[in-house]
Amino acid sequence: MSKTVQKVKNSLKFKADEREGLLTIRYGVKKFVVPHKVRMLSDGKFMFLSFVASSELYKVDGKVLKAMDKGAEASDAYDQLNPGRKGKRGRRTRGSVAVSPELQAALSSIPAGFRLGYGPDGSIKLVKTRVRTKKGA
Repeated sequence: MSKTVQKVKNSLKFKADEREGLLTIRYGVKKFVVPHKVRMLSDGKFMFLSFVASSELYKVDGKVLKAMDKGAEASDAYDQLNPGRKGKRGRRTRGSVAVSPELQAALSSIPAGFRLGYGPDGSIKLVKTRVRTKKGA
């Protein structure tokens, strides 16, 4: 799906963490920290900066930041800068495992109340399943 720069900027604005002291200005030999809160996401190819009143999407070209035009295609920038969801809720579902018909037949022939186990010499044997009961019952 095609995304414009304006849509990407609106989407990334609140996904970036807010930090102080990121913006500095060099005047002569002295470096000053600008006392503004900045939201920033960066990658090797793109950088997103958001201030209180404005935000901008830049393309990194060598050592130069170039502001991207508002109507330009920005799907690549969104894909690389979007941090995604922080926490996924619920359990992960595991993919199903393919079981051969021979193995399925062998497993279904194990009687109820038993499972496969290994003997002291490493041979496979049937072991009675342990039935757990509540304590105090």
